Amino acid sequence: MAENNNGATLGFEEKLWQAADKMRNNMDAAEYKHVVLGLLFLKYISDAFEEKYEELKKDALSDPEDRDEYMADNIFWVAKEARWTFIKENAKSPKIGQIIDEAMVAIEKDNANLKGVLPKDYARSTLDKTRLGELIDILSFNIGDKESRSQDILGRVYEYFLSKFASAEGKNGGEFYTPQCIVKLLVEMIEPMKGRIYDPCCGSGGMFVQSERFLSAHSGKRGDIAVYGQESNPTTWRLCKMNLAIRGIDGKIGDYNADSFHNDLHKSLKADYILANPPFNISDWGGAKLTEDVRWSGYGIPPAGNANYAWILHMLWHLAPSGIAGFVLANGSMSTSTTSEAEIRKQLVEKDNVDCIVTLPGQLFYSTQIPVCLWFVTKNKAAKGHRSRSGEILFIDARKLGTMADRTHKEFYDGDIKTIADTYHAWRGEAGAGEYADVKGFCKAARLAEVREHEYILTPGRYVGIEDVEEDGEPFEEKMTRLTGELAEMFAKSRHLEGEIRQRLGAIGYEF
Repeated sequence: MAENNNGATLGFEEKLWQAADKMRNNMDAAEYKHVVLGLLFLKYISDAFEEKYEELKKDALSDPEDRDEYMADNIFWVAKEARWTFIKENAKSPKIGQIIDEAMVAIEKDNANLKGVLPKDYARSTLDKTRLGELIDILSFNIGDKESRSQDILGRVYEYFLSKFASAEGKNGGEFYTPQCIVKLLVEMIEPMKGRIYDPCCGSGGMFVQSERFLSAHSGKRGDIAVYGQESNPTTWRLCKMNLAIRGIDGKIGDYNADSFHNDLHKSLKADYILANPPFNISDWGGAKLTEDVRWSGYGIPPAGNANYAWILHMLWHLAPSGIAGFVLANGSMSTSTTSEAEIRKQLVEKDNVDCIVTLPGQLFYSTQIPVCLWFVTKNKAAKGHRSRSGEILFIDARKLGTMADRTHKEFYDGDIKTIADTYHAWRGEAGAGEYADVKGFCKAARLAEVREHEYILTPGRYVGIEDVEEDGEPFEEKMTRLTGELAEMFAKSRHLEGEIRQRLGAIGYEF
């Protein structure tokens, strides 16, 4: 498998597709997705446990049957009948469905954090037990050992399944797993060191996990941050619950899945940091029922046909007076001319809520080609000891950054992330961040008057300009003589080829 320094692992997609394909003949997409994900969760938990179990067996001073040894490393206790080795031994048994259900029950019984999280319907008659056994064989590769955990394989698994099954389920493809490099960029820019972190569409919990990693890397204390979130998709909510529990993060994401627009589980929350990747361009978000919602007050009513601006206003409503929100949106959000969206964007600018806009290169997402950008909004541009940026918006055009990790997928490596984050920090006037300066083609601190001139369109390319081209030292007259000579040569070759093509076509009776 190919790796990069952001922990992304490439090349396991084929195995996952094979796994899903085993169920394809007798189950629809919605069902077989749950079957495979459930087994992957079980495999993940078991891998971590069995790896730790073998370590303790080699240590004369440790007891591999002592549950406290596992709790200390945020590893779930897995009973013998729930371990993958046992399940694999019984993969060909006609009772394998019952064995898996009992394994799920045992794990939930022994680990309170997983209560109600794991699926327990593998014994049902409609599930082909022979295919289930074959599926177990296919999934018997590492997914929960230390190396795999460091690469957030669980999140990548969800991304893959979402992208492959969305069309089969007849969905519009609005939900996408956020690539780790984008999550890391968001976290590095807003620096969540102390306070409440909120994600209103938290998916598998990637924003929370990266925030905890950032805190650890900067010698912060886990108790300094409190995690809040919710997720509307029940499968994804379960994944998030498990993802956080595995890492020992006490996240308040509700006792059930819920829609943030229509069943806000944290109505009174005012967050210090908001990180999110809302579903892109969702048209069926129920906006017609929320036309008088207090969250839109002073900005305008988001259109019922697209939830992008509803997400912006929802997050702004939940921001503390000194808070900062960073989130992913489709590029269209920066320039949409829809009357209601254009008016909301105008209000966001005039109320000085927009702090920074970053356009990202294409091909960062595995599961969508929709071009995306990052928004950073706030209620106070002088908070947290930073310089006052009142009346300014920072525009960053990062489309030229990133490296192709394979033929179709681009990654931000640590250097790219540092370049963007350092620019933002310098502009905010952070201690030790250096002096900020506009860079043609990359970044520009624009005054609100300039944004008004552009009719409140927030596309960075309008502001950063075109980077200067380095002079090559060749005198202009010499360069033009050389270039026109090369052009004349190309024209001559073109005329020769044209004549040859006409001659050959004429030979078979197609003169023109």
